[in-house]
Amino acid sequence: MSDSLQQDREPQLEATGSVGFDALDMGELERSLRKPRTLMSVFLSGMVTLLTLLALVPLFSVIIMLFYRGGSNLTASNFWTLPPVPFEEGGGFGNALVGTLVMVGIAGLISVPFGILAAVFLAELGPDSRVASVVRFCAKVLSGFPSILAGVFAYGAVVMVTGGFSAWAGGIALSILMLPIVMLTAEEAIRMVPSKMREASIGMGATQTQTVWRILLPTAMPGILTGVMLAVARAAGETAPLLFTALFSNYWIVTNNQLDLAQPTASMAVLIYYFSGVPFENQVEICWSAALVLVLMVLVVNLIGKSFSPRTTER
Repeated sequence: MSDSLQQDREPQLEATGSVGFDALDMGELERSLRKPRTLMSVFLSGMVTLLTLLALVPLFSVIIMLFYRGGSNLTASNFWTLPPVPFEEGGGFGNALVGTLVMVGIAGLISVPFGILAAVFLAELGPDSRVASVVRFCAKVLSGFPSILAGVFAYGAVVMVTGGFSAWAGGIALSILMLPIVMLTAEEAIRMVPSKMREASIGMGATQTQTVWRILLPTAMPGILTGVMLAVARAAGETAPLLFTALFSNYWIVTNNQLDLAQPTASMAVLIYYFSGVPFENQVEICWSAALVLVLMVLVVNLIGKSFSPRTTER
């Protein structure tokens, strides 16, 4: 039986021009590895690998320097002590850490609800309307907006109106930078929800509002959280907007056991900016430690945001 099958297959192989592995000319295969096209492919692959490694050198050199300079002087007391004055030993960046968390929290409370509501309108309520096109275009322009201009806007709209630098002004400036990131990523996440889920919800008698709040948003929540984490990571490392809005302070934002948001507020980025140019060794060491903590904070937030991405692609 097998002999007859082999005899039947041989004419087919001859007709189609297909041959077995035994019939391959290994010499021709070896010579093909030395052809100009193959050599060019190997050369370009090597160049891409080399250039990629060279591009990573500045990144890893900065990280190594941060761990070397900042990690050697980082102690637990740095997280709950005030910055040192010139010629003073010790100190930390506790007030700057709290100020950063407070202002980023204010920015999140402003940008996340508005960003998600705008994304619902862009993705579901009026995706093809003229208003949606204008809003989408403005969001894309705003995503590449220079951060210092957001600070100038918040300075004119908040600082000059209220008459002083404050955490509120810093949070508003950061929310301007966070809003387009949250809005665009949330819109894309909502669009990725399968249309069958929308149709099933409507078929069961749900209204459009119920479909959005009970089907679309819960399903798109991993993608929305990814955008929120990316926006938080960007806002935490901004310096220029806070120079115009929150300025800096050597004291805690808490006075008389109450959170006072209407006063100049310290932040990690501004502390690094100020202390990096002073001639006092202790403050420079605090600057390195604060830079290490800030980089680790941004890295952790990015990793948290990245952890939600695979869930979005699976839906």
